[in-house]
Amino acid sequence: MTVLHVFDMDGTLLRGTSAPLRIASVHGGEADLLALEARFVAGEVDGRAFAAAVHAMWTGLTPATVAAAFDGSPWMTGVADVCADIRRRGERSAVVTMSPDFFAVRLTAWGFDTVVASRFPAPPFTAPVDPEAILTPHDKVRIVEDLRTRYGIDRTHCVAYGDSMSDAPLFRHLAATVAINADAHVSDLAAASYTGDDLTEAYALGRALLASSEAP
Repeated sequence: MTVLHVFDMDGTLLRGTSAPLRIASVHGGEADLLALEARFVAGEVDGRAFAAAVHAMWTGLTPATVAAAFDGSPWMTGVADVCADIRRRGERSAVVTMSPDFFAVRLTAWGFDTVVASRFPAPPFTAPVDPEAILTPHDKVRIVEDLRTRYGIDRTHCVAYGDSMSDAPLFRHLAATVAINADAHVSDLAAASYTGDDLTEAYALGRALLASSEAP
C-alpha cells in the first residue's frame, strides 16, 4: 500500500505569508489585503466573501504579475527534493489550499502529483468568482478522502502538513499530522511539530510518524 502526503500552501510551503498577500505585494493593495485577512482570521468574513473581495481588488491582474508574485515568494527550501523522494518511493503528493488555483497550480512544476485550490477565473478577470468553487477548511477532508479512494490508500497511510485553522479539520481527521511553523489551531492537534524553513526536515517527521505506525 502506498502513501499520500498532503501539504497546505499558505503559511506551510509559503513561509509566513499567503498567496493573496504575495499577489498584493506585486499588484498593489497590500494594506487592504492585510485588513481583509485580519477580518478573515477574526471570523468576520468567510472564505467565499474573502474570495469575492480579493477578486474585486485585483482588477487588471495579469499572468505576468502572478508569475512574479510566485517566483518572488519566500518558499520553504527543499520542496522539489521532497516531491522527488515521494515519487521515488512510489508514493503520492498533493497540495490542498483555499488560495486561488491560478497561483497554486504552478506548484505542479516542482513535482506535486495533484494541486487542488479554489477555482477563480483566469486573470485578467472577465467573469465573477463562483462561490461554489471556493474551498472551505472542511473541503480539505473531502478532497483527501477522494484522493485516497482514487489511489486505494488507507487513512493510516496519509500524512498532512499544515500551519493554521484551515488545516484543523484535516488534522482532526488524520492521525499522522505535522505542524509547520504553526499557530495554536493546529500545533495542539499535531502528532509532530516543526519550526524552520527546510521542508525536508518537516517531511522527515512525517516519515517517522509513518514508521512508528507500522512498527509491531
